[in-house]
Amino acid sequence: MSRPGGDAADRALDDALALANEPRRRAARDAGDTHGEPAGPPPNDPLAVALGHEPAAPARPRAAARPAPAHPPRPAPGTEPARTEPAPEPAAAAAPTPRAAAGRRDASDPLAVLFGAGRDDRPPTWQGGHADPSRRATTADPVDPVDVAMSLNEMSPNDERRATVQDPRNPGATPPAARGTGVSGATPARPRPGTTPTTSAPSTTSPGPPPARREARDPHAHPATPWPDARRLARQAGRRLAPQAVPLGEQALGRSLARGLVALTDLPSFDSSAMDGWAVAGPGPWLVKGQVLAGQRHRGALHGGHALRVATGTALPPGTTAVLRSEHGRTEERTDGTWLQPRAPHLAPGPGQEIRHRGQECRGGDELLPTGTLVTPTVLGLAAAAGYDDLVVTARPRVELLVLGDELLDHGLPRSGRVRDALGPMLPSWLRALGADVTDVRRLVDDAGALHDAVTTSGADLVVTTGGTASGPVDHVHPVLAAIGARLLVDGVAVRPGHPMLLAALPSGTSGADGRKDRHLIGLPGNPLAAVSGVLTLVAPLLRTLGGRPVPAPYAAPLTEDVHGHPQDTRLVPVVFDDESAARPLHFAGPAMLRGLAAADGMAVIPPGGARAGDETAVLDTGALGPSWGSGG
Repeated sequence: MSRPGGDAADRALDDALALANEPRRRAARDAGDTHGEPAGPPPNDPLAVALGHEPAAPARPRAAARPAPAHPPRPAPGTEPARTEPAPEPAAAAAPTPRAAAGRRDASDPLAVLFGAGRDDRPPTWQGGHADPSRRATTADPVDPVDVAMSLNEMSPNDERRATVQDPRNPGATPPAARGTGVSGATPARPRPGTTPTTSAPSTTSPGPPPARREARDPHAHPATPWPDARRLARQAGRRLAPQAVPLGEQALGRSLARGLVALTDLPSFDSSAMDGWAVAGPGPWLVKGQVLAGQRHRGALHGGHALRVATGTALPPGTTAVLRSEHGRTEERTDGTWLQPRAPHLAPGPGQEIRHRGQECRGGDELLPTGTLVTPTVLGLAAAAGYDDLVVTARPRVELLVLGDELLDHGLPRSGRVRDALGPMLPSWLRALGADVTDVRRLVDDAGALHDAVTTSGADLVVTTGGTASGPVDHVHPVLAAIGARLLVDGVAVRPGHPMLLAALPSGTSGADGRKDRHLIGLPGNPLAAVSGVLTLVAPLLRTLGGRPVPAPYAAPLTEDVHGHPQDTRLVPVVFDDESAARPLHFAGPAMLRGLAAADGMAVIPPGGARAGDETAVLDTGALGPSWGSGG
C-alpha cells in the first residue's frame, strides 16, 4: 500500500520534470525535430517556470504520449494571473502493449506498490525527448526544480502541508510551493529576523519580467563533474596496493592475484580413470587380476588381455589402453578365474576411452590465471589442485567509515526529530563486498573539530564520510578538507540522487602512524539512496584500483517503460528484471528512500533528458551485499 501523500509527491516530481524538460522539447518541435535538442538557449528558464517567475508554455503532447500538466502556475499574492494560451486537446491515450498489460500487478502485491500499480488514474505528465549529454549547464543553479520535487517525495504528509521553498534568487519572495509548483496547502515563508514583511498591493497590470538571476552565493558552486568522468577520475585516483602472501583459504577470498597463478606440476599429474569400471589392456575378453582404489597404485604394468577393477581417479598402471565403464561390462566366473567382457559389441571401449591423461588440463609452468584475477572459491580450488599452500594477493584497502550527524539514532524508533542511521549498518558490508577491510565505523557529532581529528589521525587508505558535504551550517566536510590542505579531485557530480558527493586526495601529513601517503577521502551525501549512488560512482571504482580488482563487464537491458530524465544530470533508478530480462523501474526511489533499492536487481543509468520504453540502458550491479567475492557494481 502506498504511503499517504505519495501520489501528491509523485505528481509534484512528474510536474517538475515535465516543466524542466519542456523548453528543449518545444524548441526541438519548432525546429521540426521531436527528439533532438534545440540549438539555441531555451525560451523559458525551467527554474523560473518551476518557481513561478515565468508562465509555463502550454505543452503539446505527441501522439500516443502522455500529456503535460494541465494546471498553470498560480499567481503570486497581489497580482493578476499570468495569461497563457489554452492547451490543445490532448492526444488519445495509446493502448497498452501486450507486454505492459501482462506486466501489471495486483495492488496487494508488495512489488505492485513499488511499480505503482493502482495509480493509473493519476494524470501522466512525462513528455519524451532525449537530451544531448554533451550540453551541460555552465553554472550551478541555486535551486533545481527536480530537487524541489525530489525533496517533497521524501516528506511526510504533514511536512508536505507545511512545505516552503525559499528562492535564493529572490529572498523574501512568496515561496514557489504557493505559486503553482503542484504542491497544495503550502504556507508562505516566514520573513527573516530583523526584516519587515512586504505586502504586495493589488495590481491591474500584468506581472513584470522575472527578477534577474543572481549568481549562487554558495562558495562551492561550480559546474558538477559529469557522471562518467567522475567514475573515471575515481578509478584513476589511486594505485594498486602492495602484494602480500596469505594462506590458501578465507584470507585470500575476495582479493586479486598480485602474481599470476602458474602450474607447479602437470594436471593431472598421472594418468587416471575418469569413471568407475575396469582398466583393460588390449581387446577383450579380459581376465580380472584384482582391483586398485583411488589413492593406491598397482605394482607393475598391466599386460594384454588383463583387467583391474578401478574407481574414479585411480592411477592407471602402465599398459592400460582404456577403461570399461561399470554399466558397460559384465563378469563371468570360470574355472580359471573371473572374466570380463562388454555387454554388447558396440560398448567395447576404444583406445584411450575414459582415461584422464597426464597433463591433459595443463603442463607444469603454464599460466593458469593472470595477475589481477579475483580470487573466488573456484580459484581457491584450482590453486589447491595445482599444489599451492598460499597465494600472493593484493592487500585489502583499509577503509574507515565516519557517520556524521547529531540527528542519527543507532537503536529504537525515530523520535523527537531524529532518524535511524541506515548507512552505519549498510555501508560496512557493502565496502567489504568490494574487497575492503573496514577497520572502524565511527559516529561523529556535527562538529568541525571532531571531524578534523578523525580525518587527520586515521591511518586508513580511504576515509568515507556520510553527510556534511553540502553548504549548510553544520556541513563541515569542505571546511575541514580545506584546512588540512586536501586536494579536491571531484567536487559534486552531475547525477541524481547523490549530486553533492566528493573525492579528495589527503595530504601526506595526515597519513597516520604507518606513514602511508597515497590516501583519499570520499564524502557521501547523508540521504541513504544518494549515498548508495556515491558508492557506485566513486567508492567502487577507487576500491577496485586499490585492490587490483578487475572492472566488471558492463551489461544493458531494455526498459519496460519511459523513465523521467533530469535536464542536465544522469539519473540512477532502481530496477528489477522481469521474465524477459527487461528492466522495470521501481517507485520509492527518492534520495532518502531505500524501499525501492531493497527490492532492486540493479540501478539503471538514465541519461539526461530521460529514456523511453525499449531503450537499451546500462544497469549497475547492486549485488554487493551478496558473497564477499562479488563485483559490487
